[in-house]
This record gives sequence, C-alpha cells and structure tokens, in this order.
Amino acid sequence: MAEEQQQNQAVFTIEKIYVKDLSLEVPNAPQVFLERETPRVDVQLTTQAKSVNEGHYEVTLSVTTTAVHNDKTVFLVEAHQAGIFQIRNLPKESLDLVLSITCPNILFPYARETVSDSISRCGFPPFLLAPVNFEALYQQRLQQQQSNQAQPESPVTH
Repeated sequence: MAEEQQQNQAVFTIEKIYVKDLSLEVPNAPQVFLERETPRVDVQLTTQAKSVNEGHYEVTLSVTTTAVHNDKTVFLVEAHQAGIFQIRNLPKESLDLVLSITCPNILFPYARETVSDSISRCGFPPFLLAPVNFEALYQQRLQQQQSNQAQPESPVTH
C-alpha cells in the first residue's frame, strides 16, 4: 500500500539546466563605443515546453535583448536558456502551470546571468534584466486564447 502511494506521488526534479543557444552581435563596432548617449533597450521573452520522453520535459526560456541608438543596432543578444525537468503524476492543469510558470521562474536567473555576462564581455556596461512575473504572462496568454476562441470567424469572400 505504501509503495502504491509513493508511485502516485507528484514528482518534480531539475535534471539539467543549460544554454541551448546563444547569439551575440555588435554590428556597428567600433563606432558604437564612441557614443555617449544611452541606447534604447528592448527585451522580448518567450517560453516553450515540450515533452522529451515519459515524465521528462524540456522548457526553453528565450530572451532577445536589442539595444538601438539613432536607428543603429548597438548590440543584439539572443539567449535560449533551457532545462530538463522530471515531472510526474500531476493533473494536466497543474502540469501546464508548472511548465508555464514554475520552470521559467527557475530558468530566469540563469538567463539573466547569461545575457548580462554576454553584454559585459562585449565591453558594454552591465545590464540586468528586470524581474518577470511569469504567472501574469500565463494569465495574459490564457485570456488572449479565450478571446480568440470567442470571436466568430469572418466569412471568406472570393
């Protein structure tokens, strides 16, 4: 009986955290290093989760950080921070929450360090990504999906 309870108990473990892909560009060097004004920085985040095998999932947090000054790219960093997580015995709703909120929250500090380190190694001042509320992003995505489903399809005309 105790063995059966253990088999049905929820499992969550971090198997591996790694940089899946990293791209760094400073296309307008060395001229950009002579600029004294602070560039405008844009940060885009996306997450993706996929099943690797039974009970194992890969979650990837992709961060694209672009700095622009006078319509010229100062730097562009694309970092794909990934992790393999063992997740078992969770209901589908809970699994979706773990893959969309918990796992990205675990990966974010690593992605933050990867982006910051890459930018510093290029010779730019340190740059830290602001904290992210993955729960709010998840809720926003759900609302968008619901509103897309609620809109009637427009008739097709030829």
